[in-house]
Amino acid sequence: MVSAFIMKNSQPASRDATDTFLSDLRALVAEAEKLLEESPDGADKGIGDALRARLDAAQERLTDIYDGARRQVIATGKHADKAIRESPYQSLAIAACVGLLLGVFVGRRSK
Repeated sequence: MVSAFIMKNSQPASRDATDTFLSDLRALVAEAEKLLEESPDGADKGIGDALRARLDAAQERLTDIYDGARRQVIATGKHADKAIRESPYQSLAIAACVGLLLGVFVGRRSK
């Protein structure tokens, strides 16, 4: 049951959203470099406006990614709480085994 829980909720966050966000940031950096090269005195407002639009889009995308991750963490926490409440003894046994294994590994590492 616990392994089914882990497998169900171990899907990676939306890679497309992350990739799109990273490409937006790269484009933002490229436009910022272009702005610095073309108008050292800040005279070209068109590039500045385009840069501001890109920055706003990247900030909106980051907010969307954050909200999605937050919803996923909350849903996973609720699912874990439900699973623990449905089978507390099994959950306790699994937690004890994990603690024992961590203790063994830490004990070996410190020697």
